[in-house]
Amino acid sequence: MRVFSGSSNVALAGEVAAYLGTQLGAVTVKRFADGETYVRYGESVRGCDVYLIQPTAPPVNESFMELALLIDAARRASARSITAVIPYYGYARGNSKARGREAISAKLAANLLTRAGVDRLVTLDLHAGAIAGFFDVPVDHAHAAAVALPYLASKAIPRGELVVVSPDIGGVSRARAFAARLNDASLAIVDERHGPRGGGDAALIGDVAGRVAVVVDDMIDSGVTVCRAAEVLRAHGARSVLAFATHALLTPPTVERLRAAALDEVIVSNSIAVPAERTFPGLTVLSVASLLGESIYRIHRSN
Repeated sequence: MRVFSGSSNVALAGEVAAYLGTQLGAVTVKRFADGETYVRYGESVRGCDVYLIQPTAPPVNESFMELALLIDAARRASARSITAVIPYYGYARGNSKARGREAISAKLAANLLTRAGVDRLVTLDLHAGAIAGFFDVPVDHAHAAAVALPYLASKAIPRGELVVVSPDIGGVSRARAFAARLNDASLAIVDERHGPRGGGDAALIGDVAGRVAVVVDDMIDSGVTVCRAAEVLRAHGARSVLAFATHALLTPPTVERLRAAALDEVIVSNSIAVPAERTFPGLTVLSVASLLGESIYRIHRSN
């Protein structure tokens, strides 16, 4: 087994390697003056099972191309197998053709990685589970709920006082699965179809009055969806509002928006590196290193 990291989230990759009892392999990644990416392995990978850890996080295009080059270099260096560990899979929002003449970017990205030579993928909380079917190689789809649930359980919130909330209609399946694993907690839904985009006030389906509401989503990008959900929940009497999202994109000015929101705590994972300038009081970052490390271990041991 050889574990390597791209430049997107070296800290997480180092944690994963430590969990596996190994060290990150040597690899050179650099940019030419015109923006092109160059990669080279600093050690032999001939006959090895190679695991490449690289979330395709912002800048997405650079991260994605770097991953494709790492896969190609490993294949040309005669690696026995190549597993791409992609904690955050960029371009996942383009998973269907909602309007005419649109690209299906999630499928194109899958095709590019497969053609580059990847043998298997490990990823975390895809924007849509069906994306796993876009690949013609095995995909292990892990869920950060495995680390979020113990954290929430440590708060010892009585079962009857906890409600899991989907911030929109599209996330109901995700929230329902989360609630089922959280002692079968109650479920509520913020229906934005009647909100700012659809005219009138957003509707709330479910009862949150006097309870602790946990808004569950796969990512926080602009933060508008989760902040709007928090407003609706407070207006309907929620005692406390928490938010959990796996991927912390936190595109500016999201941090300022979250600071000003009616949220008591924002919980995210380190699937995407969160720089110091994007941290704030009330932000909790949970590590998914053990989750990814265990996935790699079981794949390698065929367990």
